[in-house]
Parts: sequence; C-alpha cells; structure tokens
Amino acid sequence: MSVKPNSTPAESLSGKDCTQRPPDIPLGGNNIINEDLGTYIIEIDHISKWFGDKQVLDDVSLFVKKGEFVTILGPSGCGKTTLLRILAGLTMTDKGSVRMNGRDITEIPPHKRPTNTVFQRYALFPHLNVYDNIAFGLKLKKTPQEEIEKQVRRVLKIVGLTDYEERDVESLSGGQQQRVAIARAIVNKPQVLLLDEPLAALDLKMRQDMQMELKQMHKQLGITFIYVTHDQEEALTLSDTIVVMNKGKVQQIGTPTDIYNEPVNPFVADFIGDSNILNGIMKSDFHVQTMYQDFECVDKGFAPDERVDVVIRPEDIYIMQRNDSAQIKGVVQSCIFKGVHYEMAVLTEKGYELLIQDYNAFEAGSEVSLIIKPNDFHVMHKEQNINVLKGVVENSNHVSFLGGSFECLPHGLETGTEVSVRLTDRKIELMDYTDEGGAAGCVSFILYKGNHYQLTVTADNGDEIQVYTNEVWDDGDIVGIRILPEDIIITPLKEKE
Repeated sequence: MSVKPNSTPAESLSGKDCTQRPPDIPLGGNNIINEDLGTYIIEIDHISKWFGDKQVLDDVSLFVKKGEFVTILGPSGCGKTTLLRILAGLTMTDKGSVRMNGRDITEIPPHKRPTNTVFQRYALFPHLNVYDNIAFGLKLKKTPQEEIEKQVRRVLKIVGLTDYEERDVESLSGGQQQRVAIARAIVNKPQVLLLDEPLAALDLKMRQDMQMELKQMHKQLGITFIYVTHDQEEALTLSDTIVVMNKGKVQQIGTPTDIYNEPVNPFVADFIGDSNILNGIMKSDFHVQTMYQDFECVDKGFAPDERVDVVIRPEDIYIMQRNDSAQIKGVVQSCIFKGVHYEMAVLTEKGYELLIQDYNAFEAGSEVSLIIKPNDFHVMHKEQNINVLKGVVENSNHVSFLGGSFECLPHGLETGTEVSVRLTDRKIELMDYTDEGGAAGCVSFILYKGNHYQLTVTADNGDEIQVYTNEVWDDGDIVGIRILPEDIIITPLKEKE
C-alpha cells in the first residue's frame, strides 16, 4: 500500500490450481495449471533449484499452452529469472523435469532446444552491424545466403528496422538495440521466445512503445512468449497469462483481470496494484465485518465467524462530501494529483486509514463520506498455521525455535523432545537487535492493514513469523524477537500427530 512507508512483499504463500490438472500429471507440490487453450508446449514438473544453501525454486510446476504470452512476475530474488534460465538450458535443475512438445529436454543443451532468449542487456555483438548480428545464428546453421537475406529482411520489417542493415549497433538507441536483439532471436523461428526483463533499461516512454510493439509481434508471429518482469503494469499490459512468484514459489496464475480482481492472498493483492488490505470476520454468507462495521459482500462459503483478509481496491471506494447516511465517515489526510486521478488518504472515524483514487479532488482536512458496494469487497482466507513452528525442549522451562532460546511455562517434557510451538496472536514484540537471548530476524514483508502493520519476519534459521504492530519498521531491518513465556504454547509432535 502506498499510504504508509514502502513495503517490499516477500511473504511465502502456497499457490493455487486454477483449472483441472492434466490427467498424466501427479497432484502435489506448488502446481499451477493454465486455462485449457490447447496442446501444452511447455511442462515444468516439480522443479527445485538451490544455489549453495539457498533454495531459489521450491517444487514449481507450470504448464504453458502453445501460442500463449505468459509473463512470470515477481519481486527481485523470487526465482523468476532462474526459472527462465532453466527453460533456456542455461541453468540445470536440481530436481524435476522440463518437457517441450512432450519431449524431456531437462538435460538437453541450449543450442538444441527449440527456444531463443532475449536478455536484459541485449548481448549484441559490437563488432558486427545490424545485418550480421541478426544473421549470426542462420550462418552457424549454414543456411544458404539467399535464404539468410530473405529471413533477415522479413524480421527487420517485423521489428520496424527496415533499411538499418548496415548500421553499427552501437550507434543505435536503446529501443533500436532491443529490436535487433529480438530480431536475432526470432529469425531462427523458435517455438518459444524467452525474454528476461528486455525493457528494463529503457526510459518510460520507450518502454511503453516497446510494450505495444511486443504485443503486436506476438500476435503476428504466433509463437509462445515467456516474459520475465518485476513491473506489474507491464505484466498486466502484455500478458494472456500472468504467473506471480515469490520466494521461489508460484503464488497465483490467471489472466490479468483475474490476478487484479481476484487475488488469492495478501501478497498478490499488495504486489499487483494498490490495495486496502484489512482484517475482517466473515459473519455469514454475503456478510463481512471489517473496520468495526458490518458490510454486505458477494462472498460465501466461509465458516461462521472465520477470520479473513478483506481487499478493497482504492478506485472502488466512492468518496463524496459528508453525508450522514453514508457507510463510512472520515477526514482527508492528504491529496496528491497523479496525472489521471487524485490519490487521497482518508482517516475514518473508527481509526482506519484508507487509500482512495478518484477523478475529483478533496483537499486535506475535508470531511467526507465513503461508500463501498458489495461487489467491491474481495474476501480471502487467511493463511493457515500462522506462527506454528517446530522446536526442541531445552529444559523444564526453555524451548528453542526460530534459531534462539525462549523461556516458556513449565511443561514436564524431557530435554530433546521435539515439539510444535504455537505463538499467541499479537503477542510477539520486536525490538532493536541485541545478542541477549531470544532470537533475531529480518523484516521481509510489510503490509499496512488500515490501523496497524502486519510484518513477516524471517528468523536466522529461515522460519517465518507474522508480527502485528503499530511501530514503523523498514524492509530489511534486523530485529530482536521477544515473546513472553505465557504466549508460547508447546505440544509434543507425537501427540499432535
């Protein structure tokens, strides 16, 4: 959310199946299935990858239809480029397999795969002109000269560089160099074109122009595009299908409309566009409680009084002059012109801060009323087993977990007993890091929930906990973790099983 300090999503959540699985693919793992558009050209089956002790891909399965424009979207370090390099054959997988057109290509070298890759830095040959850069792959294949000239002219026309054959590539603009890189890739007629953040080095206007050109190229060529980016707007603009990744796992897959309007978890909702993400209670079907008020919604199928997350997009909140009959009343805290709309932060009478986007401006200090229609609430299940960890009994009143030692209530368990540790909600305290007992961690995800922060803290041993606080922490802060003995509930794992 943009009404509070910057947040960098890094929460690791499970993926979601969007349609039925292919009958020959076993169920399990982080499996994501595309809409049924035709024959699968790519099948990534239970891929895992480590670099040293760091796991960068965690049991990822993905199935791509022929002719799709698929964008792999996620923050830096989420594993998207590693997945693309595995597809290209530039990185080997540690577990799992890759198939193209039903053929296992996991061990096949890059030059024997039906793919070509366009890199972020273009990787053009500076000593060759435009023509020779594009023709390079065809010459390696010993293609007849007449056919080379025909194919180079064809792709130059596609990328809008006719009559540029003799130009020195270093004399070209960034956008023109990118077109040459794309032309060099498609001249070999690959079945799959892999693009690794190809527009990242361009300025905004050129990037927007190239987005439209890429979309047109895809339509004209009819080949499968796999596109990697961290730019949400780019993904929404270009894609038939978006795959959202975080921490080596696929979070959600769907059309741009699905991803934006129906996020499956708070990470996706926060990462794809601006959102108001609030705690709520599903009182019954079509009836949700949030911000200490009851609202009608269109969601159903939740347990009575189930705790949920409620997503409201800022453009879906109607703002008007103060009206006593309105659902919500508040005061505008800030109003910023964003070129197409105004972005306002409104503090409600119940103490919640909401982000609102509207074509009309309400200046700071204005008393306003807000209306949210039932269709504009999106209710999501909360992640299960939050703050339930594995630990080991140290003695009669100490247990180790999160990479540290914590005092707990006397329990009568033997030293060395493996236990399940459940932490009481909202009872975890963060402090400036010291090495005086407890545990340490790093703030890895910040989510503002209207009147408090929900932080994900990654401990030194790799375990994650969620912390609710009114204090402001920054992404990447190293913190100490303090939990009182009465807020640590331990259960022997054998009894739990």
